[in-house]
Amino acid sequence: MQPAGAAAPLKVDIDEKTFRSAEGVTIVALRGLSFEVRQGEFACLLGPSGCGKTTTLRILLGLDRQFSGSYQLPEGGSKRIAAVFQEPVLLPWRTVEQNIRLALPPRLRDKDLDWLFDILGLSAMRSLYPSELSLGLARRAALARAFATEPAILFLDEPFASLDERTADKLRRLLMTVWAARPTTALMVTHNLREALLLADRIVVLSPRPAHVLGIFDVGLPRHLREAPSLDHLVSEFHKRFSDTV
Repeated sequence: MQPAGAAAPLKVDIDEKTFRSAEGVTIVALRGLSFEVRQGEFACLLGPSGCGKTTTLRILLGLDRQFSGSYQLPEGGSKRIAAVFQEPVLLPWRTVEQNIRLALPPRLRDKDLDWLFDILGLSAMRSLYPSELSLGLARRAALARAFATEPAILFLDEPFASLDERTADKLRRLLMTVWAARPTTALMVTHNLREALLLADRIVVLSPRPAHVLGIFDVGLPRHLREAPSLDHLVSEFHKRFSDTV
């Protein structure tokens, strides 16, 4: 089904999404999944592995149209959608800078991106090719490509998965730095509770499959105060409310 009209910045009302397994069994991935993400908000979809988080993102990106229900994306501004996936998906025959600029509309290909390269620590990497980058640096380039377009909404599908914790934590903080410099409505999929508590304004908590919303957790604490002791307290508060979740 095509996106519905426009009102809320991001509004999701998926009645049901099913698919058939390799054995021919019908599996219900999503049922009665409804939530909103406010303008300029960074929200996380949190739920156990296999519950339907990535399926939801694929629907919102228009990659899966076989579902019942509707959704509406933000209007106004650039109207562009950006996505960052688990794999950086960089063109191997293009440099870092070329990969980033190719995502821009032709009239914006020469725009000043120095601020973005500086924030993400890529200034010295602009002329390198993807094969010359570590996975952490390649994921920085993927983040830069997404933010360069100044999207109306940014989707992130576990962009720090498979990284060691030190590298992942550095990238999370870089993400927050660049997002704070140019805030945009963002929805990120994760099954990592501490990651969600570090990054999000609000966490949309999903049930096991078929996914529906168990509740919304408002983080509340300013990001600059979300260090280890405060995160420990937030984890405790989260588990008090969602005792059987992630």
